[in-house]
Amino acid sequence: MGSFRLTALGSNTAVLELPLTLPLLEWPDEILVDVPRGMSRHVVRFVELTGEVFAVKEATDRYVLREHHLLRAIAERSVPVVEAFGTVVERVADDGETLGGLLFTRHLQFSQPYRSLFTGRGLPELRNRLLDALAALFVQLHLAGFYWGDCSLSNTLFRRDAGALAAYLVDAETGELHDKLSPGQRRHDLDIATENIAGEMFDLQAAGLLDPNVDVIAQAQTLSERYDGLWDELTHDVLVPPGENYRINAQLRRLNKLGFDIGELSVRTEPEGLRLRFDPQVVEPGHHQRRLFALTGLRVQENQARALLSDLARFKAKWESGTGITVDDAAAARRWMNEKFYGTLSLVPPELRVKLPDAELYHEINEHRWLQSEAQGYDVGRSAAVASYVGTVLQDLPDTRVDFSQGPPTQEFTPIFD
Repeated sequence: MGSFRLTALGSNTAVLELPLTLPLLEWPDEILVDVPRGMSRHVVRFVELTGEVFAVKEATDRYVLREHHLLRAIAERSVPVVEAFGTVVERVADDGETLGGLLFTRHLQFSQPYRSLFTGRGLPELRNRLLDALAALFVQLHLAGFYWGDCSLSNTLFRRDAGALAAYLVDAETGELHDKLSPGQRRHDLDIATENIAGEMFDLQAAGLLDPNVDVIAQAQTLSERYDGLWDELTHDVLVPPGENYRINAQLRRLNKLGFDIGELSVRTEPEGLRLRFDPQVVEPGHHQRRLFALTGLRVQENQARALLSDLARFKAKWESGTGITVDDAAAARRWMNEKFYGTLSLVPPELRVKLPDAELYHEINEHRWLQSEAQGYDVGRSAAVASYVGTVLQDLPDTRVDFSQGPPTQEFTPIFD
């Protein structure tokens, strides 16, 4: 009989029903699920256990335990990362062969690898959005003291977030966690990422998924520019002239909008005014997420929350203007949820509605309505906008949910860089 040692979070004991004493490559097709995935240097399979989907990666016991620790540690520092669920180490097959360890992480629902974003209907300015999302993730990781060591698009998952993209770290096996990174460590991490991303973009060009006229090297090099701009805004001192203290709150709101909260604010008086120094911290959920959840109970991403709160504010203002009375925020939120949010989503055919999270779908319908109204010169109305969006956009979008039908594993890719 084979043997193993399992450590897992929570009480999902279905993992014990998996063939843990077989090499991962030999797991039968009928227990696997088909999930879009990128390139990996390790064998990776996806399984469904009592309604949850997990990625399973096979590596040496040392790497499995180390990566599990790193994923949990950076998650505790509020960085967007896949959730580490458990490890299986000290595996021995029935015939006595020593096997590699297994790392279980929860699959990030509605997420896509970068290659999937370039197939079907993509986002406008997709390359820029990808690199912006990756730069923001890099800043969050570096502020948390995490040196990635092998950043690439393949090691990242992306979620649509109110027209933008949100990036999540997937692979942490080459990472290192420190109290603080030096400028040299941060720059070296960016140099590795730039080289890897250039290779992946060349691969997209070779596959016909990227315009052959795109200057891949120049595009990849913009990652550092995007990163430096965000890093400087978050970490550089701000001088507030005398009599302009309102700029302090303006800067705090700006940092909140970028997805960061302030752990500590120090103020030093100088002849030219007040010099502010911020201690930016990544906080999930963010300012807008917390506010929206308190009002509506919706758990969404930060950009989505900001867009929904703006729509709610317009709804409340219109209600107050029509009635001439002040409306309580909670009352406005309840009516907005019933009449606007769910009222709009109810017009979408159920079989198509599941393609996107509710918040993203509602945002895209609103954007579509605005664009149509701009083109026509009048408000086209909600019903017409939904019908147009469903017929021209939504029906052509890929379904990013996990396919729970049992079947063979997705294709293994050979990494461009090792």
